Parts: sequence; C-alpha cells; structure tokens
Amino acid sequence: MTPTSRLSGLRDHDPLERRALVEEGAGLGPGALACLDPAQGLTLSQADHMVENVVGILGVPVGIATNFRIDGVDRLVPMATEEPSVVAAASNAARIARATGGFSTSTTGDVMIAQVQVVDAVDPEGARLRLLEARDELLALADAQDPLLVSLGGGASDISVRTLPTRTGTQVIVHLHVDVRDAMGANAVNTMAEALAPRVAEIAGARTLLRILTNKADLRLTRVRAVFPADLLGGAQVVADIEAASAFAEEDAYRAATHNKGIMNGITAVVLATGNDTRAVEAGCHSHAARDGAYRSLSRFERTPDGDLVGTLEVPLAVGLVGGATRAHPTARAGVDLLRIDSARELAATIAAVGLAQNLAACRALAAEGIQRGHMTLHARTIAASAGATVGEIAEVAARIVADGRIRVEHAVEVLADLRRSSS
Repeated sequence: MTPTSRLSGLRDHDPLERRALVEEGAGLGPGALACLDPAQGLTLSQADHMVENVVGILGVPVGIATNFRIDGVDRLVPMATEEPSVVAAASNAARIARATGGFSTSTTGDVMIAQVQVVDAVDPEGARLRLLEARDELLALADAQDPLLVSLGGGASDISVRTLPTRTGTQVIVHLHVDVRDAMGANAVNTMAEALAPRVAEIAGARTLLRILTNKADLRLTRVRAVFPADLLGGAQVVADIEAASAFAEEDAYRAATHNKGIMNGITAVVLATGNDTRAVEAGCHSHAARDGAYRSLSRFERTPDGDLVGTLEVPLAVGLVGGATRAHPTARAGVDLLRIDSARELAATIAAVGLAQNLAACRALAAEGIQRGHMTLHARTIAASAGATVGEIAEVAARIVADGRIRVEHAVEVLADLRRSSS
C-alpha cells in the first residue's frame, strides 16, 4: 500500500483505532507507534537521564494532522499540543491545499552560526581585518573539532567579522558558519567556537568573552508556498478578507504578534513531537519577524490572477534528526518514524508546511466567522472534562453546552448534574 495522509473520518474512531489507521496509512507495521501509549512511552528512569532533579513526567496530547502533501510526498504529521482546534485546523487547511498539489518548499541549507565575542581590542578595525586574513586557519581549526561532521559533507564553511559599537566600547564579533547537516547543531558549533577562542584572542590582540551559537538561524531558512482554491475557502470575498487580514499583520506589530502565534501553534507542535528544541525555534522565528527593525508577520497571503489565494512563509528552522531528545525520547523517535523523513531539511519542510496551514486556518476562521465559534466548539470537550464528566459522559455534556451556546465550566457542571439525574 502506498503511504497516504488522506485518512477521512479519523476523528470518528477511538485512540487505539486511530493509531492503527495511522500506522497503516504511514506504511508502518502494526504496533510501530505503541510508544505513544503513556504506559509505553518515556519512563521515569529515562527522564532521569535527560534533565536534572526529575520528579515526574508531564504528558502532552499527540494528535495526527492528516491530508498533508509536501513536495509531492504524503505525510502524516505528529503534533504535540494542549490547545484544542490546532490539529483539526491544520488538517483542514492541508485538505484545501491538496486540491492544488499541496505544499512546495525550498531551503537555504543547514548552516548554523557560532559567535565569538572579542572585547578590549585596541584597534577593532585592524583586529577585524587580521581575523579575516586568518580565515583558512580558523576554518581548519574548527573542522579539526568534528571530523565526523566533515566526513559527512558538513563542517565550517565561512567566517565573517564585524565591529559592534556598544555602551561598553567597540567589540569585535566573529561569526563562524557551520554546515551541521542533519543535526540541530548546537553542540557542534559551540565546541568549535570554544576551540577557536584562544586563537581569535591571540590574532585580535584582545580578550574573548562569549562563544556560543546564535538562535537567529538566518542561514538556515525554510520557505513554503501553497495555493488555496477560492471555492474551497468560501468564495472571493473570503479570499479578499484573508488578504486584507494578512496586510494588517504585515504592518502592525500588535496584530503580527497574534498572527505569528497562530503560525507557531503549528510549528511548535511538530518541533515538540519530534524532540527538537522548541525554545530555539521560537526565538529564531520571532527574531526573523523583526529582521527589518519592526516586528511583522512571518507569512503573506495574496490573491492569484485566477482569484485563488497563495500563502507563503519563510522561517529559520534549526531542527535535526540526530542527538538530543530526538534520539533519547521514545515518543520523539516514533514521531520521526511516522513522518518517514530522511533528512533535517525534510523535517524543516514539514514543520514549515504545518505552520502555513495553521496560519491559513486561523485567518480563514477570523475572516469568515470569527475565531471563537470553531475553537470553542472543539474546546467544549475540555470544558466537560473540567466539570468532572467521565469518559462516557464527555461527548453528551459537550454537545449540550455547544447547543446552548454557553461553553463554560459552570454551565457544564449544571448539564452534568442534570444528565446524571435523568439517568439515575
């Protein structure tokens, strides 16, 4: 069977049935995703080796986004999130994009940057030029720290140096560019920066201070594009309204903050589900949103000549398949297996596609009916559970509070009490 992300009616099954359908849809063997069961996932012993002072494990729901076709390949996407409507919204947007071929992506590569800070230079500009003259020597010294990375085709690729006026004097900042291949890259570039620091200080005739990667990964950009047909979005007026909403976020920081949060709803969920560093990715994306000196939207929606809507997104994504929790966490490994990806670039492409899909879904909801209607309907099940409903009671309580238009805990408590009286 050819793997497919089109699993219609997945929501109508219980979790165990869904898992079996997802395994089949992804072309995995039965039981391949068994570690997604809390009883078989991350153990307390494993957690104790991951971070300090471990006392327990926090569970986060993992849902599967369906319908994604990315660069011609169907992918079922794991999303770890506690927020209702996120998985359903991404899946629906992916279904709409699927009609025009899905999502197309491109990347600038897998280059991360390490910074070495030089302070107390007597001649900052002279130090800058001396460091540039030593480029080949410094690159060779960096590569010597990670021969395995070099053997895989990665390694140090360039050096740039700039002077930076600050309130404590002019500093000299060295940027080491490193192709980290399929790793997130933090350990590799940090090790190289540490190794370079003594020689950098000697050449500059000054003192080095900080030597660490930057999460502003603007040499590791992923771009994604998709066309959303007007008729599937709700017509020409919806397309025009989404475009107007996009223009609002492009120019207004208050709107851009919420607009980009919607993008990160999708991005962070996939980053977390695959064991990557959510904080690093979020820092990189938000710094990219402010790259021109003003905080703006990361995405853009425009009408095509045919009246459809084209969405584009560009984000820095420092994610990897080797090292860290991606290897140590069994659920993260299962998420990577489910995606059937072979490289960090494919993972980044998937993450960016989900971010764009999530963004389109939110903008469409805002432009067409307001965000609360759909969001609160899905949130009703959480409200019902918060009111004390059992597994067998949640669906009925949720349906009643939605029908009443009062999706609040206090009303759910009243409905639950009434339901129990009538059944006793």
